[in-house]
Amino acid sequence: PEELRRRVLASLEMPPSYNKLLDSLHRAQVYREMYDQARERGRSREPNLFRSLVGTSRAIQQVRQMMQQVADTDASVLILGESGTGKEVVARNLHYHSKRREGPFVPVNCGAIPAELLESELFGHEKGAFTGAITSRAGRFELANGGTLFLDEIGDMPLPMQVKLLRVLQERTFERVGSNKTQNVDVRIIAATHKNLEKMIEDGTFREDLYYRLNVFPIEMAPLRERVEDIALLLNELISRMEHEKRGSIRFNSAAIMSLCRHDWPGNVR
Repeated sequence: PEELRRRVLASLEMPPSYNKLLDSLHRAQVYREMYDQARERGRSREPNLFRSLVGTSRAIQQVRQMMQQVADTDASVLILGESGTGKEVVARNLHYHSKRREGPFVPVNCGAIPAELLESELFGHEKGAFTGAITSRAGRFELANGGTLFLDEIGDMPLPMQVKLLRVLQERTFERVGSNKTQNVDVRIIAATHKNLEKMIEDGTFREDLYYRLNVFPIEMAPLRERVEDIALLLNELISRMEHEKRGSIRFNSAAIMSLCRHDWPGNVR
């Protein structure tokens, strides 16, 4: 895409050095991921807001109402719910309906990155900062500047990293690993977790001050078993996607739908 090409070319010097070329390729990969994700979900602001949140249940209506209240603000949002309940869908919709919609949406799964690499992933690093750091690299905070940083599975973040994250949220500045140069950052924070953070605070595994910094506007996602009235609508949405992608079609009779409504759905909407 043209936007991606301009961003990458603007960051290159001619002739490009090896280290700066690697950093630019890393940026290109992240921006490409963001572009593909945006294209799949449609970045246009459709009249039917939050269309990917399928359902008419009271629980999903409350989520839509809360999203409308907070979307166009810079308030930090903490999305709570079991895996598969649509936490990332909510985060993306909040971004795409905010005043930061033209900026990047940068997700990072705090539970999928080894603890020893998470600081570098979030804040970036300079060449030689640690073994294997053969080039300087921008972190997710830097790449999300002007947009939204989505911290998924924040409950899996190690305590030492929680301290560093809290400092960045308080001061809106950070340093790359291996650098003493302070950089300002302008990002909106949306975090999500399937864990009980209040219980983790009692157990000493999650910082209370970070919790209150993130939990400015909480949104709780109900599990599918608590909104079974949405199952038929979800089926219709999935069938429509299959037909649109020319992957065939399928129909459910009333007995099949009733059977699905009795299922516990431990993975929710996956």
